[in-house]
Amino acid sequence: MSAPDIHAPGMEAPLRRRITGGPERVFRKFLPRGLFARSLLIILLPVLLLEAVMLQVFYGSHLGIISRRFAYSIGGEIAFSLDQIDRSPDPAMQWQIIDEVQQQFDLRMTFDPGAKLVPIKEINVLGPMDDDLAEALREHVSLPFTMNWLANPDYVLVSIQLHNGVVNVDIPRKRVWAGSLYIFASWVGGTSILLIVIASLFLRIQVRGIRRLARAAEAFGMGRDRGPIRPEGAREVRRAAIAFNRMQERILRFLSQRTDMLAGVSHDLRTPLTRLRLTLAMLPQTPQLAPDIADMTADVEEMERMISGYLAFARGEGEEKTVLTNLSATLEEVVAAARRSGAKITLHGTPDLVLPLRADAMRRAITNLVDNARRHAPHVALGIGFHGDQTVEVTVDDDGPGIPRERMESVFRPFESGAHPGGSGLGLTIARDIVRAHGGDILLSESPLGGLRATIRLPV
Repeated sequence: MSAPDIHAPGMEAPLRRRITGGPERVFRKFLPRGLFARSLLIILLPVLLLEAVMLQVFYGSHLGIISRRFAYSIGGEIAFSLDQIDRSPDPAMQWQIIDEVQQQFDLRMTFDPGAKLVPIKEINVLGPMDDDLAEALREHVSLPFTMNWLANPDYVLVSIQLHNGVVNVDIPRKRVWAGSLYIFASWVGGTSILLIVIASLFLRIQVRGIRRLARAAEAFGMGRDRGPIRPEGAREVRRAAIAFNRMQERILRFLSQRTDMLAGVSHDLRTPLTRLRLTLAMLPQTPQLAPDIADMTADVEEMERMISGYLAFARGEGEEKTVLTNLSATLEEVVAAARRSGAKITLHGTPDLVLPLRADAMRRAITNLVDNARRHAPHVALGIGFHGDQTVEVTVDDDGPGIPRERMESVFRPFESGAHPGGSGLGLTIARDIVRAHGGDILLSESPLGGLRATIRLPV
């Protein structure tokens, strides 16, 4: 049996995923999500690694060499002193040797005849000094001893067991302690903190321009025209901000030109329709012509409604500004208007929900949904409330026949009259266009009342 071809189209992609997917996925898991954190990590990580290497080199070479030299020098001096004391059986001579040791070697030494060494718990201190001093004493003295680094802040207390007593040696800490360790650690820590502060301030200024651009794009996409943004930051960020301002200007100019053109088209179309309406009104209302006149008048009115609906859809209520609006009060106005028209409609939910909206456009979207529901249902119910923490939900329920589930998306297409025959086919399209301009969406589903439910979801 021949081996499978690893270059076959069906095997190349899975093989690539197995090879490259694992480490990259783990790396992305621990990588920060934000641009600010990633940029700061890119700057600081090499510097911190370099400082860590420098610290290791300093700690392992320079500091270690100095510490060993200090420790072995002290170990030799203590070993020499103990050897002189051991060779002099006369106690007076021994005390004389101790006095000379204190003068020549700067070591405070006392002798406790007949004493026994008391074991103490070993405590490690920062740096290699304690380990190096212990190693030097073991090598030069070869006698039991203890070291206490914490009893006195100025001295290291060393006790050594002799055959006839205990010798206590107070070693000045400056003779075994390398002060350059603190200087180097302070320099490394200080420069790291200073670098973090400077890099954070610099990157915050650079990222601020990108964040402002993202907020402006999001607001413009939701119909909240805040005007051009001020370019700031690096050259590439400034170029992106300038490109966004130009794009925003072109889109607004296009929308304005389209609205003006469609307004002119609407005016030109309404002029002959008005002449037709006047002509129909002047025709004699004979029994033979009356039915035809009524049908033609209804057709003219339907054409006028279609033209008005199409113009509103194309315009998209784009000239209206976004203001803080009481959405609950807007629903009450829609319900009151529907009741004046004879509709059976109810309202329930959270009162006084205030959102940044284009009030007239949102009222038009909700009215379109209510009108669509009224056209095919005897009873309509409106509800308003929160859907999660960041979304407000408005529901329009009816008890009509509803529509098939597979058509709940296609009815949003312009001039699709399958949802409610007899209309212009623009009601749901205009409503969704308005809601999406606010950053939300409209969804259709089955209603608890048995008919259709239209759900408006808006960001808080």
